[in-house]
Amino acid sequence: MKTVICYFSGTGNTQKVAEKFAEQLARYGEVVVHSIDLLTLQKKLPDELAQQIETCDLFGLGYPVYAFNAPPIALQFAKKLPHLAKSKRTFVFNTSGEPLKLNNISSIKLYGYLRRRKFDVTNEYHYCMPYNIMFRHSDEMAHKMWETAQKLIPLDASEMMGGAKHLLEKVRFGGTVAWVMRCQQWGGQLNGRMYRVSKDCVHCGKCVNDCPTHNIRITKKGKFRFGGNCLMCMRCAHLCPKNAIRIGLFNKWKVNGPYTFAEPKNDEERQHYNKLLTNAYKTYFDEAEKRIAAANANNEIVE
Repeated sequence: MKTVICYFSGTGNTQKVAEKFAEQLARYGEVVVHSIDLLTLQKKLPDELAQQIETCDLFGLGYPVYAFNAPPIALQFAKKLPHLAKSKRTFVFNTSGEPLKLNNISSIKLYGYLRRRKFDVTNEYHYCMPYNIMFRHSDEMAHKMWETAQKLIPLDASEMMGGAKHLLEKVRFGGTVAWVMRCQQWGGQLNGRMYRVSKDCVHCGKCVNDCPTHNIRITKKGKFRFGGNCLMCMRCAHLCPKNAIRIGLFNKWKVNGPYTFAEPKNDEERQHYNKLLTNAYKTYFDEAEKRIAAANANNEIVE
């Protein structure tokens, strides 16, 4: 069996999930993994990748949720997928910083592109991973999120390989809500032009080299220029080693520095998340723990 997994990841969360899926699915055969941002500026998919997708037995597509939608880069990629002669089993996975059911509507438009190309989405999964904008989750919370995902992904992979279907429940009027929230896409492009670099910048060029849409350039005079193709993926600001990038109107929400995901050695003040979402996080972790415990009891977990 051959599986192809393609994903977009702004600051690494969805990449970690994609790699964990690849690790688990490798138990069932060959797995090929591709990062979508390396392909975004091409008019069509490279012939080798298109052939891999056409001939694989299982196709996976992953992305982070942006304002309850799939990011434009994932949608652009889906439109480049080949039109298949026969349907192909497909799974979708996504990540977000909060466990709201509204995240389930993020795949609605993506489903349309996939189905028109005969990619049959039979399984979809969502995982909580720490924010890279709005506020910073504590190290304890980041560790708990990733630890939970690492225990759920083997169960989800096993479920798929066993032939079971799993689709996320869509909320009522979800399509309308998703359509309204797509204003984030053009809003992000406008705000991206307002990005600035502070005097702390050391001109390492990391932001320029890492930008998935090549939206950042340095002039001959050493000035930074930000174009109109910003996704607000936060990669440049989040991973800047000097915290030197100001993100326009949302600078007060900036989160700088990668998460280690390691278990913290000392107790932390429990400011993990917005208090309004306390019950949502509790429900997410409680349901995950019940499922993991049941799988352990039935010896279903494969590590």
